[in-house]
Amino acid sequence: MISQILFAIALGVAIYFFGRAISKIRRNILLGKDLIFTGTPKDRMVTMLKVAFGQTKMSARPIPAVLHFIVYAGFLIINIEVLEIIIDGLFGTHRVFAFLGPVYNFLIGSFEILAFLVFVACVIFLIRRNTLKIKRFFGREMTAWPKSDANYILIIELLLMGAFLKMNAADYLLQGMGADHYVKAGSYPISSWLVAPLMSGLSEGALIMIERGAWWFHILGILAFLNYLPYSKHFHIVMAFPNTYFSNLKSKGALTNMASVKKEVELMMDPNADPYAVPAPDANAEPQRFGAKDVQDLNWKQLMNAYTCTECGRCTDECPANKTGKLLSPRSIMMDTRDRLEEVGKNIDANKGVFVDDGKGLVHDYISKEELWACTTCNACTEACPINIDPLSIIIDLRRYLVLEESAAPQELNMMSTNIENNGAPWQFSQSDRLKWATED
Repeated sequence: MISQILFAIALGVAIYFFGRAISKIRRNILLGKDLIFTGTPKDRMVTMLKVAFGQTKMSARPIPAVLHFIVYAGFLIINIEVLEIIIDGLFGTHRVFAFLGPVYNFLIGSFEILAFLVFVACVIFLIRRNTLKIKRFFGREMTAWPKSDANYILIIELLLMGAFLKMNAADYLLQGMGADHYVKAGSYPISSWLVAPLMSGLSEGALIMIERGAWWFHILGILAFLNYLPYSKHFHIVMAFPNTYFSNLKSKGALTNMASVKKEVELMMDPNADPYAVPAPDANAEPQRFGAKDVQDLNWKQLMNAYTCTECGRCTDECPANKTGKLLSPRSIMMDTRDRLEEVGKNIDANKGVFVDDGKGLVHDYISKEELWACTTCNACTEACPINIDPLSIIIDLRRYLVLEESAAPQELNMMSTNIENNGAPWQFSQSDRLKWATED
């Protein structure tokens, strides 16, 4: 009963802290503005199943796609074993699903093969990340924490899979000894071959200590990892599904219009429009900001994107501006947005649920003008993202703020706008001179 009580406490504490972290992230995401989605729930479900569940966009790079799929499948399927461990921990049973017989043997055997493949894949990922010096893993934004975070995740996976196989190997040997409480159940194609020989000759008591120790290490490691997720890039294993469900299903090249500006243009272009028919704005309402200065000016889907970012760097690797040495990195845009959102959330927590202006903003303090104006709006970053994150939409909204609120557009853009206003074209020629090139001398 003592072990069951300790397990219940550990499980309850882990769920409590994970729930609290999730509630704060949800609160931070909902600081963003609302938006209207297009597409039917069926279309969105298909997109989620293809991109998040089926990982179709990962196939652009076959080798990491296969390795990632192994780790992903292992994470999903081995969690069935975690369910059994939780039931055993709460009720004091051992291999409670053993009554399934041949099905159970097949499941445990499959889990072992998957665990071994996950172990191998994580070793390869560690080598790729730290030895092969792949460029996208070493961008300017990949400082100490982002770089270490990726390694921590892989090492944790190795430890968890190793504990799982060690636990099964000891269990396999105890079953062969006919030890009390260790019913004969399961198939152990990996642990019986790879790990069990290292324990042969140990006493029953020593094997029980090893099995129990690995069991506790495995489940407590999983609970600790659960609470590490919200602070890690690995949180995308949770966020990828809602993020892809709420993907932009419109043409990726289409930019959104600001409703207030669009309304003014429509009034100007319609000779029959009555400007007085439009309700006057509320004099007591806070003036609407054009574009986005801070994270609260973005919509909640953009903020969800920030929390979903895997920091894989595929967006930056495909960015033509970054390839030519410009400061822009779409991955950095997402990471900076998330960092600022976290700072705003801590501000709210420190001030009893109210944000107190700290004199900072996403523009200038986190993302520079140079980064924003380096973007060519080619949309390569959004196309490359394996989970449909859209850095371009954030860049566009931040640019709008610079132009419409700070009048801080580049000189070339100001000249073009002036020419369009005066001459009806981007070039510095009057309308009467436009066709001179076509006249014969």
